[in-house]
Amino acid sequence: MSPTRWNRKRLTIIGISLLVIYILFTSGYHNYQIDTLIHDSRPEYVWEYVADFRNMRSLNPTILDFEITSDEGNSGHWKYSVEYHENLSHWPYWKSVAYGDYSVIKPLPGHGDAYLIKSNHKTCFFGGLYCLRSESEFKFSALGKDTYCVEKVTFQCPPFLSSVCRRELEFQRKAVMNNLSIFFTKSRSN
Repeated sequence: MSPTRWNRKRLTIIGISLLVIYILFTSGYHNYQIDTLIHDSRPEYVWEYVADFRNMRSLNPTILDFEITSDEGNSGHWKYSVEYHENLSHWPYWKSVAYGDYSVIKPLPGHGDAYLIKSNHKTCFFGGLYCLRSESEFKFSALGKDTYCVEKVTFQCPPFLSSVCRRELEFQRKAVMNNLSIFFTKSRSN
């Protein structure tokens, strides 16, 4: 085989391999929404509890540790960034490192009554070689004497892992809502 023919064959194989890898790992975006009602609670208290990332370890059982990397703002609009490590709920030995940017927003008078936590995340696997992005908007509003919580998440996932990604997201978000309800139920009884 001549060197020119060998190089063309090698380039073709490399090109096809890169195309296959791109198709397999190109991550589309998906949407997910979850809500719950926290009985006999004020939205501001529930919002403050969720906004404090120290409480995330008790709300989300997959989070192992974290470090706040920046923090600024005031009680009306507070921003912080965090680096956190977590394991997957269904594959506990598979760990990831994630970076989150949070914006914690108190409602302005005359601009609605919902307390907000908006966040953007980048979750990385394989030592940072492969990362996925997600966005969340978590709203807390009064519904009579209760707090209505709704979270909308847009997340990135490769097509061949979409059911795995969705199952992981559902586990985490349901755990957060369930643990939040438990915490405020116990708080009322004390």
